[in-house]
Amino acid sequence: MSATVLVTGGAGFIGSHTCVELLDHGYDVVVLDDHSNSSPRALERIAKVAGRPVTAAYESDLRDRRALSAVFAAHPVDAVIHFAAKKAVGESVEKPVEYYDTNVGGTTALLSAMREHGVHRLVFSSSCSIYGDAAKVPLAEDDPAGPTNPYATTKWLCEQVLADVCRRLPEMSVLALRYFNPVGAHPSGLLGEDPRGVPNNVMPFLTQVAVGRLPRLRVFGDDYATADGTGVRDYIHVMDVADGHRVALEHLDDDTGMRTFNLGTGAGTSVLELVAAFSRACGRPVPYEVTARRPGDVAALVADPGAVARAWNWATTRDLAAMCRDAWAFQELNPSGYPD
Repeated sequence: MSATVLVTGGAGFIGSHTCVELLDHGYDVVVLDDHSNSSPRALERIAKVAGRPVTAAYESDLRDRRALSAVFAAHPVDAVIHFAAKKAVGESVEKPVEYYDTNVGGTTALLSAMREHGVHRLVFSSSCSIYGDAAKVPLAEDDPAGPTNPYATTKWLCEQVLADVCRRLPEMSVLALRYFNPVGAHPSGLLGEDPRGVPNNVMPFLTQVAVGRLPRLRVFGDDYATADGTGVRDYIHVMDVADGHRVALEHLDDDTGMRTFNLGTGAGTSVLELVAAFSRACGRPVPYEVTARRPGDVAALVADPGAVARAWNWATTRDLAAMCRDAWAFQELNPSGYPD
């Protein structure tokens, strides 16, 4: 029998690609998503790309405990991959209460439902942003946390909640995966990043400028202590992120308790370097303007991926050129995003 995995936020950018990865490897997938920043059409694309649909999909807020319990009651869930969360740094500074309510409250609701239904295996989508304004890069898992914005703090708090639950319940096995900017798309061009409203992240903003939906990219600050003054991040292809979550499932039973791993390339790319790489991919210069720094941002965040390589013999396989090429392929094929 196939294992059944509940994917919260499974219609979102990373969640949808992870669903394809799981379906390709024989898992049965149940999706829960409130579609606040995703399209139900992504579920149709998942089926088309994977050649089979998810087992079931529920439109619900993760904090609706009665609805969440009903999902667990209806399916023999073996493990959970938890993506559902708000994720924009700048927005989190403007709306901290909403971020704590959704991200931390959703996680505690999920843990309660898992305990109620005897599910003890969880892969948690965390973030390298919890390291904050680090004194050095790349960042290893034992480097201290220092979140600089509410989004990052919610991810750090969720990790603390998970660690406390694991200390209380010795049967729990949790893997928290910290990564930074997932970009790119499925190489078919059928599945990609299609946020609602004006994008908060740089790559979908870039692609929408290139396709003519937005006039120019805003570069938040060019006075950081980096080579060209713009922020440096460890961009990682979404297909590598999806593969990392699938591999994490296979390693949940290595041990019980809470374990944390970085996922990343180990290489930093500045915003201007990303703009140049994407311009090459789409065959045209992408206009941009430099604006003031965004509250909560830091100069550089680059993951040290050595621990996961040693533990699982796992590493990313796709470079920046592939990230840009695949992101552009999705946007070019879907100039207005998923159809309503």
